[in-house]
Order: sequence, then structure tokens, then C-alpha cells
Amino acid sequence: GSSGINAEWSLRPGEEDEEIDEELLAGDQTLEDLVQSRKEEEKFKNLFKECKFFLGREVPREILVLTIKSLGGEVSWSSDSGVASTFDETDPDITHQIVDRPSQSHQFLSRCYVQPQWIFDSINQKKLLPVDEYVAGCLLPPHLSPFVNSEGYQPPEQVELLDRNKVAEDVAEEEPKDGMTPEDKRLAVMAMPKKRKILYNKMVYSNKKKASAVNKLKRKREELDETRENKKAAPES
Repeated sequence: GSSGINAEWSLRPGEEDEEIDEELLAGDQTLEDLVQSRKEEEKFKNLFKECKFFLGREVPREILVLTIKSLGGEVSWSSDSGVASTFDETDPDITHQIVDRPSQSHQFLSRCYVQPQWIFDSINQKKLLPVDEYVAGCLLPPHLSPFVNSEGYQPPEQVELLDRNKVAEDVAEEEPKDGMTPEDKRLAVMAMPKKRKILYNKMVYSNKKKASAVNKLKRKREELDETRENKKAAPES
């Protein structure tokens, strides 16, 4: 009954759930943040749900099929280039054709012709990117690692890409959430139970170490860029 369910979620006096504490404290998250994060994860699992892809003969079929299907999309290819294709190139419901040649002998006006990198960059950004910079024959934007995130050092190319897609965040200057002032936050920390306060302090220490490492990498990049500029400016002997 409901009492059993409530008991499952309640804690005995003095008992704390350390795993939940760590998750709630990580990144200064609230319960609402976690719920929103779960919703975004579900949305990402269906990233290609409304898309129907056809693969050109010249693109890497295996990895693209696995990637597209794992995120809810439909995909097929020419029966001449492999078995188990489920629809052919003339299917009117195809939304995207993945190609890696600068020109096509025939194009259907009802679909987009994009290079394979559009798939992987959309996955990295967790949303369907505009296709303008990925059309067949177009010079592609820089392809960046999916493991680079807004909490670590970002090369200038990564910042440029994030700005272009309106997802860049300045974590260091972010205002406290829920309208909390620094004093409110200090008082909230003081009121925490001992175990929760220990975990919070660990989080703060970890964030400071990350910030220090990021600043160090930024300085190295600035020095490298300056050295390159000086070499370019130096007269040839």
C-alpha cells in the first residue's frame, strides 16, 4: 500500500542517504535540476525519432546505422551496397540523405543532403543542428571531442562552436540559483547536517581545483598563440 511506498522513501531519525546527498550536491543541483536532467536524457534518447535517413554508398554504414537506430531514427541504404535494407532511395518520407561526395547525380527536393559529421555533431550538442554548414560539398566546421564540456578547458574552436549553437555557458559568473544571495547560501551551508556539509565542502574543493586547472590551460594556450604570432611577425633572414 501507500504506507509501504512512503516507508521506502523515508529515512529513520539521524539516518542520511549519502548517495542521494552526493547527487544533489554535485554541481550545486536541486531536485528540480535532477528531474529536468532526466527529461533531457529521455529527449536525447529520441534525438532522431522524427528523422528517416538514407545512406549513400560512400559513407561508413555500420557506425551510422548503429548510431541512428540507438537514438530512435529510421535508416536504410541501397540494396546494391548491402543486405537488409528496408526502403530504397525513392522513399518519399526520407528526411535526410547522408552523403560524402561534393555532388549528386540526382537530388530529391523533399530531403536534406548532409555529410556524416552532421550526425555526430548533433549528438555531441544533443540536438538537431542546422544543416546549412553540413550540406554536400560544403567546408565543414571543426569537429570537436564529445568529451569536452563547459566545466573544463575549452579551445577557442570549441567556444566558437558553442556560441554559434547558443549553448555556451559562463559557469564562473553564473548567479546563484533560486535567487539566493551569497549570504543566503552561506547560511544554508551552516544549517546543513554534518554529513551533508562534508560532502558540500568536498564539492567546493573539487570545483576550485577544476578552476585552477582550467586557468593553467588557458595561460598555456595564450603563450602558444603568442609564440606563433611572434614567429609570423619575425622577418625572414
